[in-house]
Amino acid sequence: MSEESLRPGDTTGNTYIDIGADTQEGYSISSRSREMARKAIGDKTPEDRIRQRCSIAVGDFAMADLMRFCNDPIPAGLAALSAGAPIFTDIRMVETGIQKKGHSSRVTCVLDIPSGSEDSGTITRTSAGFLAARDQLDGSIIMIGNAPSALLVVCDMIRGGCRPALVIGTPVGFVNAAESKEVLRAVAIPSISNEGTRGGTPIAVAALNEIITMFVSRQ
Repeated sequence: MSEESLRPGDTTGNTYIDIGADTQEGYSISSRSREMARKAIGDKTPEDRIRQRCSIAVGDFAMADLMRFCNDPIPAGLAALSAGAPIFTDIRMVETGIQKKGHSSRVTCVLDIPSGSEDSGTITRTSAGFLAARDQLDGSIIMIGNAPSALLVVCDMIRGGCRPALVIGTPVGFVNAAESKEVLRAVAIPSISNEGTRGGTPIAVAALNEIITMFVSRQ
């Protein structure tokens, strides 16, 4: 992705914004953390901004080197937000963490979608939820921070013709987490993920919230 995809000022400290910081103290902490992340990680591209925010979210700059961006996910995410595309999450913690200001996209946790599937007793609830939402996923933003089985199901649906605008897949754990993210990177869809068994809600939420911040800064 080219560095010109955002205005030059959008990655500088002088134009830093945090629409989730509701108090002066909160903004001060956020801006100081970002300045440290800029120095440690670099600040040349929009991808760097996501690397910064994900590292801040877990308190470890090593996370920056684990982040992976496939098929131009940042422009895809910005376009989806501009279109008011729905956002679907695997668990309610991810749903709660998404910044609701600055965009019109509806955020839904698939656990709240009745599955009505005969397979619902044999697969995880998140997998059943994404299967139930299949007709709503084209053009959407999908966020999976905790459920590798659901990410594998989503990848199967993509292979079958489902076309979300962006998939953020950062499941955490020792069973299928690393493998599911490798599968995601192999499908032809814009995606953000990370290498290995690390991940979780903070990474997924940080990645999308930074895209939302980019979206707000362009208005």
